[in-house]
Amino acid sequence: MRSRIFLLSPANCGGRRARQLLAPTTRAALGARLREPRGAPIGEVFAFVSGLYFRGKLAYARRFAAPPEAGHPVVAAGVHVITPTAGLRLPEHPLTAAELQRLGGDLIAADNPAFTAPLARSSRVLLRELGPDCDVVLLGSIASPKYVDVLLDVFGDQLRFPLAFVGRGDMSRGGLLLRQVTAGVELEYGPVRGAVRTGVRPPRLAPLPRISAAAPGSPPPDRRGRR
Repeated sequence: MRSRIFLLSPANCGGRRARQLLAPTTRAALGARLREPRGAPIGEVFAFVSGLYFRGKLAYARRFAAPPEAGHPVVAAGVHVITPTAGLRLPEHPLTAAELQRLGGDLIAADNPAFTAPLARSSRVLLRELGPDCDVVLLGSIASPKYVDVLLDVFGDQLRFPLAFVGRGDMSRGGLLLRQVTAGVELEYGPVRGAVRTGVRPPRLAPLPRISAAAPGSPPPDRRGRR
């Protein structure tokens, strides 16, 4: 089987759920961990602030990653998160409350070198360790150049994406990925270079059970299933 690693597009760190984590009155246990000196894993934080979409990406990547060398210090388990200011980081990379607050600005843009330069630099390091025979699958939108252009410049034809993402919104993608994890069935991938980046919206997915749609650290649902 051909080796495969995943790149996860970043979460919106300036939205309501991020503000909820940073609020002194938050009831989320994750918020308290963010305030500790060691912080909390960035994968867990992004899953909370992004909700279904990032949780689906993280669960799917962890389920289907097949890195070329087990235990490699750079490639690790084959799951890497795109960050607004620090390029690619492992999901276990620690993030503090102060750092999350700094990530809340409008940083993710193709014309922002503070975003693109670290991403290009860490991508080149990763490619050097992967070699030419490993697929690099982007779990994120390919419709915008904000990170796709940087990744294409580095990974070229090795950069791929799930074909089923075309036409879907973020929530639909997250739900699809969680279903594939449950079924144990991987999606079909295609090259990003030359791909049709937009398309007709596919039929809506059947609703996921509310319990599986909960973000790490979220309060439990009440008797009506609300959060």
